[in-house]
Amino acid sequence: MFYLGKRFEPLTQQLTDERLEYDPADLTTHAVCVGMTGSGKTGLCVTLLEEAALSGLPAILIDPKGDITNLLLQFPELRPADFQPWVNVDEARRAKQTVEAYAAQTAEMWRTGLNQWGLSSENLRMLKDSADWAIYTPGSDAGRPISILKSLERPELAWEENQELLRERIAGICSGLLGLIGVEADPVKSREHILLANIFEHAWKNDLPLDLAELITQVQTPPFEKLGVFDVNRFYPEAERLKLALDLNSIVAAPSFQSWIKGEPLNIDALLRTGEGSPPELGGRPRISILYVAHLSEAERMFFITLLLEQVVAWLRGQSGTTSLRGLLYFDEVFGYFPPYPFNPPSKTPLMRLLKQARAFGLGVMLVTQNPGDLDYKGLTNTGTWFIGKLQTERDKARLLEGLETISAQSRAAFPLGDIDTLISSLAPRHFLLNNVHSDGPRVFHTRWAMSYLAGPLTREQIRVFKPVEAQTLNDRPQTTDEKRPAIATRSTTVSRRASIVTSSTAIPAAIPQYFLPASLPLNDAVAQWRENTGNRRAQFGEAVTLVYRPALLAQAVVRYVQAKALLNTDRRFAFLLETVDSQTMPHWREYETSALETKTLARALPDGAQLRGEVPAPLTDPKKLAAWQKDLVNYLYRTADFSLHQNVRLKLYSHPGQSYAEFLAVCQRAANEKRDAEVQTIRARYDRQLDRLEDKLLASQRDLKEDQEQLRAREAENRWTGIENILGFVLGATPYRPMSTAASKERLVKKARTDITKGEETVERLQAQMEALKREAQSFFEASQIKWTAVAHDISELRVTPRRGDILVELFGLGWLPFWQLEVDGVPMELAARKL
Repeated sequence: MFYLGKRFEPLTQQLTDERLEYDPADLTTHAVCVGMTGSGKTGLCVTLLEEAALSGLPAILIDPKGDITNLLLQFPELRPADFQPWVNVDEARRAKQTVEAYAAQTAEMWRTGLNQWGLSSENLRMLKDSADWAIYTPGSDAGRPISILKSLERPELAWEENQELLRERIAGICSGLLGLIGVEADPVKSREHILLANIFEHAWKNDLPLDLAELITQVQTPPFEKLGVFDVNRFYPEAERLKLALDLNSIVAAPSFQSWIKGEPLNIDALLRTGEGSPPELGGRPRISILYVAHLSEAERMFFITLLLEQVVAWLRGQSGTTSLRGLLYFDEVFGYFPPYPFNPPSKTPLMRLLKQARAFGLGVMLVTQNPGDLDYKGLTNTGTWFIGKLQTERDKARLLEGLETISAQSRAAFPLGDIDTLISSLAPRHFLLNNVHSDGPRVFHTRWAMSYLAGPLTREQIRVFKPVEAQTLNDRPQTTDEKRPAIATRSTTVSRRASIVTSSTAIPAAIPQYFLPASLPLNDAVAQWRENTGNRRAQFGEAVTLVYRPALLAQAVVRYVQAKALLNTDRRFAFLLETVDSQTMPHWREYETSALETKTLARALPDGAQLRGEVPAPLTDPKKLAAWQKDLVNYLYRTADFSLHQNVRLKLYSHPGQSYAEFLAVCQRAANEKRDAEVQTIRARYDRQLDRLEDKLLASQRDLKEDQEQLRAREAENRWTGIENILGFVLGATPYRPMSTAASKERLVKKARTDITKGEETVERLQAQMEALKREAQSFFEASQIKWTAVAHDISELRVTPRRGDILVELFGLGWLPFWQLEVDGVPMELAARKL
């Protein structure tokens, strides 16, 4: 049983002594964990994963942010020196403590916390020895690199028996590849996707080798003549295929791509267990494999995660069925990978398949997210366990309850929504509601103390610490009292040669990063720019020219913006260059913002032939001062790095970053016109039905009126002949042909016919009036619809998009060297900027 915490009584707000234990077998029906930032979600998930490792359960952990890497921060001895490299230096400073003292305090806090929950160093040692711990970094050599080449090969499955599965996998691979080159492809309509899918299918069906190089070749010269009923060249002209091939080739040609094809193959068996160890029937020791992808771009993350999920699906097909849990697939921060309809990213299909099929093969799937709106609840009908933490707003709670209601309606799992609604409202941080279909009703519990040190997301530089020895933790390597954080220690090995770089008498500490900006402005352009700025066309320039560098503070940060309802997930870079700094005050960042730099263009050493000039300001040689300024930069961006989108709430439309008001208004008007047309069509259909009925009645009444008029004429004529006959009888003394009673009867019939005509005319007039009134009423609705949707189209407001503090990544911070051309102008030494401003 997993020890996750202790039961909490919501009515009395008391923590009980009853342990909250969770049966790992219940994970075969999968699990979801939802909770806002600060809810304790990471702590709960780390705790659950610790219990999984202790129970010998192997796991594949997808880590888009870096939080789950904390699982490797295991310090059985609980020594202050173990914690010191990982504690937050800024927090120590705010506490007015040295790093050493703060580390000692943290170690004592961890010891006390563990003791309060009945845990000790012995439990930590058991955790460390329970599994092989590994961090994989696709696209990077910071951790264990992974090669994606094997993922493009056909799985060991017969084509005829597994066509549907293999075609779905091909679709995922093609969508991922096209995503890398910025093509959002529809598998049914996109020519790019159709072409690539047919190339893969041809190779896999005929058991032919296919790698990226061969794929690019076959894009230009496909191994088939037709696609559907059209010739290939007509369906997808050769010139356009060449462009696709060039785009794909840009991936292979990029130097960074080499890190994608080196390393261990993407093998699910190897991710779950080591190749050696006991018991042999299980294939070695269980492995906890963390797939760290925080360093990748959005397209690269989607590409790799899709490949990984497709590999897991293929792996399942080779396993025997079982009712017991044999492994866990954990997906942290699933935002964007399993969104609700109509969104369908490449990762969604294999993830949906796993949720439906993995149970039969003993693989549990656990999804974690901050926002209840990130999930496709219709795809979670098979999910048996829900961990629900504190939510951000009532809207989030309503969305979650709506999703659970959808699940209840589509599955046999009945959620006590009334109880859940009440319990969610009372949740505090580290308190979670557990609803498990395998147990009786929802329960609230307080999470136990995590055995792993929760230091926050680790960077690539920090992950390198774990690379030399598998499952290595920090206390296994020698420590120095001067070591601050692994990121700094690792960086110092890269820049140690710069310690000898001297400008005047100032030596730069090796721990301070140095960046040499490229001389992107040629000398001739710099001279021309100087002449234009000064208006001096006659100045004479000396022939002796030297490239010199002057010091400045260089900072650059990447800010990620996530706005779920606007479907926004984008990055912006902010760069700052300070050529003068004041050691007594924090920099006024707004005054020094500049254009963002391409990090790959920055050199880490002084270019050959160049020289240094100027004294380096004292703050730029002080690591502590720079650390404080870096923290201040993050705070500044957190406060100010927001921007506005246009939103139309009634149309549920949101502008793109940079889209003007006029452009967005045009989008809203088109959408409003479509809705107006649909509404007008509905109104017209409703009134057409009423008018058709009235028209049928009018036509019938007009026919009746015409018949009455004809009958009246006949009656009147007959009545006249009856009167003439009677008169002649009296005059001639003959017996009347018709008696007087008959004449009276005829007169009554004439009067009745006249009455019927009057009523018929009134009916026709009434029906005509009703039809005219209906037409006027319909026209008024048409005009009202036009007015309403015109107003809706213009109902545009501002939506402020602000970053989360955890989404601000400082990628450059240190001593920047700015290039200048040094030469004489009319005999006077001068320096001209050697970079484009």
